[in-house]
Amino acid sequence: MNKNKIALITGATSGIGMATAKLFAQNNINLVLCGRRQERLDTLKRELEKEVAVHTLTFDVRNKTTVLAQIESLPNNFKDIDILINNAGNAHGLEPIQDGSLEDWDAMLDINVKGLLYVSKAVIPNMIAKKSGHIINIGSTAGKEVYPKGNVYCASKHAVDAINQGMRIDLNPYNIKIGAVNPGMVETEFSEVRFKGNTEKAAKVYQGFKPLQPEDIADIIHFVVTRPYHVNIADLVVMSTAQASSTIVNKN
Repeated sequence: MNKNKIALITGATSGIGMATAKLFAQNNINLVLCGRRQERLDTLKRELEKEVAVHTLTFDVRNKTTVLAQIESLPNNFKDIDILINNAGNAHGLEPIQDGSLEDWDAMLDINVKGLLYVSKAVIPNMIAKKSGHIINIGSTAGKEVYPKGNVYCASKHAVDAINQGMRIDLNPYNIKIGAVNPGMVETEFSEVRFKGNTEKAAKVYQGFKPLQPEDIADIIHFVVTRPYHVNIADLVVMSTAQASSTIVNKN
């Protein structure tokens, strides 16, 4: 394996995570790809290992025991993580809070907040030891404002915003860069998950305007991680031109 940087990406089997993995590979960043769907991980590995070294880890970020064990199990030549992309996240349901599902709430808080913490907990010690590293937390415009029926999802992304700020403060003495990229509406499987497989409802979310694409966010993430080391992009919000806020979108 070459001596290029190593990036660990969660949620690498689709959307922003997959697009980021592909762009990183094109730019000679070795990869640890994490996700729940082994078949997709295997397919992505076969594609990208033609360009860089790739290792895959299969886990659900909600399972702290598995997360810690899987990251600890990395081969020696993949253990030295330089870049962590905390990308795994989800939204479940779109109901007013009085009608919300407890299971949906658990899923969003367990994945978006606790899962991010578990993965970070496993990776940070090595970054502290070598006094270098870069963590990018993928948040959302939902972490900057609250919109109708967004309640717990917005709360989970507000938590990511707070954790990002807390990480930057606590890890400052160790020369570790911390930043967040907060996208607006991105055309991925996100809405299919939110509407629990209802593809018709999901498709309507992105009709009538040009939403962000996963590759747009991947390009921004790559820009962020390739700045000179003294430059840290701490917090970035990005929306499509048609989107002014979570609820204001110029649809034709």
